[in-house]
Parts: sequence; structure tokens; C-alpha cells
Amino acid sequence: MQVTVEPVTTSGDMKAFIRFPLKLYRTDPFFVPHLLWERKKFFNPSNPLFDYTNVTYYLARDGNGQVVGRVTAHVNQRHNEIAGEKTGFFGFFECVEEFEVARALMSAAENRLKEKGMTIIRGPFNFSTNEECGFLARGFDRSPVFMMPYNPPYYLDMISRLGYSPAKDLLAYEYTYPGQIPEHLVKFSRRIEQRTGVTIRPMSRKNFESDVAAAFQIYNAAWERNWGFVPVTEDEFQFVASDFKAIIDPAIALIAEKDNRPVAFSLALPDYNVLFKKMKGRLFPFGFFHFLFGRRMIRHIRVLLLGVLREYRRSGIDVLLYYTTFKNGLAKGYQSCEMSWILEDNTLMRRALERMGATAGKVYRIYEKAI
Repeated sequence: MQVTVEPVTTSGDMKAFIRFPLKLYRTDPFFVPHLLWERKKFFNPSNPLFDYTNVTYYLARDGNGQVVGRVTAHVNQRHNEIAGEKTGFFGFFECVEEFEVARALMSAAENRLKEKGMTIIRGPFNFSTNEECGFLARGFDRSPVFMMPYNPPYYLDMISRLGYSPAKDLLAYEYTYPGQIPEHLVKFSRRIEQRTGVTIRPMSRKNFESDVAAAFQIYNAAWERNWGFVPVTEDEFQFVASDFKAIIDPAIALIAEKDNRPVAFSLALPDYNVLFKKMKGRLFPFGFFHFLFGRRMIRHIRVLLLGVLREYRRSGIDVLLYYTTFKNGLAKGYQSCEMSWILEDNTLMRRALERMGATAGKVYRIYEKAI
């Protein structure tokens, strides 16, 4: 196949970049599209993450000028300052099943990052560990949950043939309500409450801004030593939180307090992907009705954030948050959840989840290569 790769330079190019997955996955039963308006907002230069992320967008076209692939090459300045690296990243990779297209896309990304002085390329990150990341490596037989990526299996072969090696696996743990909450989990959670004096409360829509401020402080402190983590700015955190206010279910968005001081939080959200699949990327004219009337029928959730201040780790607060999420969620009609993602070497968290009966289902893989 004849293929050319050029950077995105016009609004028309950007529109093609955003819409290409709709074309690529049009017959895939498991693909769930982002809402187009959300993608436009996310890629808008006003997004605070671009204050420290330099990005070049690329489109691949065939001999007829049809888009057959896309990728980004980006440098996260804060990551390199914190990690002491010269690492560049690729992200938003999508490609038809033609190896030459993948080669051309990744060559463009690698060359761009070398021009920027980078010595390693790593990804996919869309744009960092704070957003979607990884190629799906296991679990191709079902759709992704809310805010998790999806891709066909052939991406793994393509990236390996291009000389990339696995850098880290990210695990998605799955749990289905067995009919009753395990008794050992109930007893253990009660002991944690008594021993620590920690109380759990729902996030408040009325006091949403103050709860978001508390979560922001915990988030950066709790994840600061995690592999690949880049602390978010307050503007960036608020940018994302502004969208969450309308979609959170306070029963499963929780803050843990000790002596009225927030020491941990967890954020679970209904799996809106079951609605987004029907909406086909569009909120109007009919997508809004799918969302408005379908959200009460959602029975699956995703636990996407859970953080505990360092001095309270190993106290069992994480288990207490999971237990409260299960208990409150069951009362709202939720029957299953995915806890994602968990680093493959986070043995403390993995052990806690497995004791509750959760199992590692999907696997997402990060790759890297010297350039």
C-alpha cells in the first residue's frame, strides 16, 4: 500500500483525526466511541495539560487520500523533569491492518521525538497515566468500560515487529456480585473502622468544589511514587472534574476522613459505555435521550481512582473504601464492577482485590523503544 504520513495542520485534518476510529471500528461489535464533542474539548489547546505537553498529531493516508491511520508524538515536560529522563511518548494510535501503515506512522513519531532530543519512546499514552493508556493485550471478547481503551489484537504484533518491548502491564480487575457480600469482607471492614476511626462519606454535589479540592491533594500525594505518574495541576484536575459533576453517583464516589480530615478517596462511575455504544459518538439528536433515560438501567461500574495518603497505607482503608463502594452500589442496583487499572507490580493492591474475590480480567500493555 502506498502511504504518506503528514502532521495535522488544519481544522479539517483535526476533524479527520478525531473521527477516524468511527470509520476503523464501524463493524467491530466491541468498540465504544468517545462522544465527538468531548474529543473536541479534550484536544482543544485550552486543555490545561497542554501547558506542559508539546504534541504533534499525524495522519496516514493511502494513495487515494483516504485516512488509514493516526498517531501522536508528544513530550511531557513535567514527566521528564520528575523522572530525570529524555522520554517521548506516542498515543492515540489507530491503524488499518497493514504493517506498512504502522511502520510509517511510528517512524514519523520516532523522528519527531528524536528532533526534540528524546532517547526513548514509550506508549501508548493518551496523553499520560492520568488518561487512557496501554494497548489491550487480553480481553478482546468484550467491550471496554468507561474511560478505558480498546484496540484489535493485531496492534500487538505490529508494535513488536517495529522493535518495541513491553515496559509495563496494567491490570483490570473484575468482580461480579455473588448474591451476598463475603462475610470475611464485612468483618474485616468493621475491624478497620473500629481500629482506625476512619469514616466514609459520599462526595457532595452541594459541596462539590471543596470535595474536589480535597481529592486533588490526595491524588497527587497518593500516586507520587507510582510508575510513570505525572502530578496533575489544579487547573487540569478542575478541567476534568467539571465534566464529572453531572455524571457522578455520590453513593459510589467516596471520601475517607480521620478526625474530619480527608485521608483517602475513591471514585467509581457507572459504566456509561453501555450507553455511548448506542449513541455512536453523537449526543444529538437522539444520543441525549439514550443517556438521559438509559443511565438508570446501568448495572456495571468502574472504580477508576482510589488513593490513600502515605501515612495511612497498610491500614486497610483501601479495603474499607472498596467494601463501602460495593455496599452502596448494591443498594443502587449495581451488580458488577471493574477496578482499573492496577500496576502489575502493585502487589499490595492486587492482594487486597484478590482477597475480595476479584480476578484480573483484561490486561493493557505499555511498550517502549530506544530511539
